[in-house]
Amino acid sequence: MPLGWAIVSTGRHPDTKMAPAIADAKGSTLVAVVSRDADRAQTFAEKHNAAAAYTDLPIMLRDPAVDVVYVASPNALHAEHVVMAAAAGKHVLVEKPMALSVADCERMVEACATANVKLGVGFHLRTHPGHRRVRDLVANGGLGAIALTTANWGRGTRGQIAPPARAGLQAWWDDPKMVGAGAFMATGVHCADLMRFVLGREVTEITALTDATPEHPLEELLVMALRFDGGSMGTVMTGRRTPDYAGNDVMVYGSGGRAGVHESIAMVLDGRLDIQTDEQSVDEAFEVAPTALYTWQVDSFNDAVEHDGEPAATGLDGLRAAQITLAMVESARTGKRVDIR
Repeated sequence: MPLGWAIVSTGRHPDTKMAPAIADAKGSTLVAVVSRDADRAQTFAEKHNAAAAYTDLPIMLRDPAVDVVYVASPNALHAEHVVMAAAAGKHVLVEKPMALSVADCERMVEACATANVKLGVGFHLRTHPGHRRVRDLVANGGLGAIALTTANWGRGTRGQIAPPARAGLQAWWDDPKMVGAGAFMATGVHCADLMRFVLGREVTEITALTDATPEHPLEELLVMALRFDGGSMGTVMTGRRTPDYAGNDVMVYGSGGRAGVHESIAMVLDGRLDIQTDEQSVDEAFEVAPTALYTWQVDSFNDAVEHDGEPAATGLDGLRAAQITLAMVESARTGKRVDIR
């Protein structure tokens, strides 16, 4: 029998990416959705052929048809919702960021371990075949000694210094208490996770600069320097103020060459794989497939449940991302380097 998935939230990302991905993935079906608004829940359920629409999370968690809960509620609610789902015996895939504090991340990991359920985090870029090729090349020594990794995710609109405030249900993204950080939470956290993924290394220290101010505490632009265990260095640029840098790129430079992926900002399977070493020269394009990365993310999670493995990104990966985020905020606030060893 396919695994029954439930979605917590009826926002744009669940609607356009994850609900279609659950439908397309092997071995899963959408059986329930939760929203505080009954009309939104029912409309979402009808659009995506979910059997049930709920306005109450605890009631949904008692539904025997639900095996997996995808948590896409506002960031500040992730920990509460994950712990509730784990206590109900449901496996959980939580959208990034996993939580807004390390303590909450640890609580989520412990709750899922105690309940013997899987916990995954929505870092879908890990499923991109180009990123996996780069990771394998690094792991196999094909780039020699790694010196520098860069990850940039920029976007913006010409003539616009900062994007307009959001309205309606998306307004929580402009509330510091609900979101935790600005552009970094939206895109930069993906850059940091992707660097960890392709390198197989942990971040040990961070220095960050942002355009955040006391009046506007959520950054719209960030640059960050990182050091990894083993000594290599990295840089991240992310934000919403670079209309003429509209892309999502990662590149690894070593003593034996370079390798990376250049993508658009659309979060689809696209872009180009660039590898240049003495042994190979690769310039490979990927065909656009709007939900492929998310479908593979669901496939990975289903496989972890069925075969007692690990999802593409684990609770530990989510915890590490939270550590990096908090270190970024502290460094930008104090103007000092932050050690996270």
